[in-house]
Amino acid sequence: MKPTEQLKIAIVGSGNIGTDLMIKVMRSKHLRCTLFAGRNFNSAGMKRASQLGVPISDCGIEAILADPSLCDLVFDATSAQAHLGHWVALDALGKTVIDMTPAKLGEFCIPAINAQACLDTGSRNINMITCGGQSSIPIAAAIGRVHADIEYVEVASSIASRSAGPATRANLDEYIETTEEALQRFSGARRAKAILILNPANPPIDMQTTIYAKIANPDLPAIRASVAAMVTQLKTYVPGYQLIVPPTVEGGKVVTTIKVMGAGDYLPQYAGNLDIINCAAIAMAEMVAIAKHRQHKEHQHG
Repeated sequence: MKPTEQLKIAIVGSGNIGTDLMIKVMRSKHLRCTLFAGRNFNSAGMKRASQLGVPISDCGIEAILADPSLCDLVFDATSAQAHLGHWVALDALGKTVIDMTPAKLGEFCIPAINAQACLDTGSRNINMITCGGQSSIPIAAAIGRVHADIEYVEVASSIASRSAGPATRANLDEYIETTEEALQRFSGARRAKAILILNPANPPIDMQTTIYAKIANPDLPAIRASVAAMVTQLKTYVPGYQLIVPPTVEGGKVVTTIKVMGAGDYLPQYAGNLDIINCAAIAMAEMVAIAKHRQHKEHQHG
């Protein structure tokens, strides 16, 4: 694919999430990183971008406002609070934004479930929910496809304390609220609860998420088949996604556990919680790129 056919990507936020996204974008044949913007030229992310020859700016979103032609799509890897203002400015420019924060402004997106629907509705603010949401909601949704009436679903994610940066810690309330709202929406459960455990163990633990679903008379073989199909789909864009405890019935609930190993691009492998949301965002950006390229070709030949 020629560089002119690649979607131009700007990343706002030079922390761990933004830096890992940049490295993933550079590996994609559909995407090209044309701006990496933060606030501090001395941050580790800015230094890495500079080494890789990616254009950098310490003006944050103002760099895009000063020259909107820099990008077609923006990854907002800042904070839920900052995204509120960013979206107003980027919406006015007609930009597509993939929101890595739990701001809840845009369309909730789990690529394995509703990527096409997000494209079909033409949503320009695509919200990647939360890392725990990306790991647990597909499984809850797979169970919901078998049982329309889930009384209660609970997800508990354990992540290495080291993989929770300052933005994650500052957004914990938003994380819980956003994950619970999306869990209910995609699974159809009447009630939902999300728990995040920051584990300080050293060496750091891998991300694990356990999903509990309270269902009357669960059809375990059908649930297992539905979950297995979902895991296969997830692995197409999150290779480190693993089902480690298949659905079983314990104490009147269906219980299943998954683990996510990171790709180790910029973040350590144990930071599967950050890797999964980035993999999901890249998968979505590539779908946007392919759709835009197709529209362009149709327009040319039309």
